[in-house]
Amino acid sequence: MNKEKYNQIISDTFKNYISKTNEFKGDWPDTMEDFITKCKTNPEFSEKWGLKIEERELSEKERIIFAGYDYENGGGIGWNMIRETVDMDNSIPRKLITLTYNNETIESYE
Repeated sequence: MNKEKYNQIISDTFKNYISKTNEFKGDWPDTMEDFITKCKTNPEFSEKWGLKIEERELSEKERIIFAGYDYENGGGIGWNMIRETVDMDNSIPRKLITLTYNNETIESYE
């Protein structure tokens, strides 16, 4: 997924939220970071603003496949070497973020 599109959707949704909640909000979030956290942790709030954000850690298998190794056959080199390579390589994502907005699902890796 395009990180710019992900950021744009969150930004647009937050702007919409702010424009409709500029009066007293009680315990509602005031910052984009708090808004994102609330969308991740409060299904009712998330549904109200039409932005569902889910995060999960990628499994070892997913990270190994993402790195381009043949998981089923050990990639032609030892498993320990593959695990060490994948763990040390910061360009291989560790997390999958799934954003659902207007019935469109977008995936992003971090």
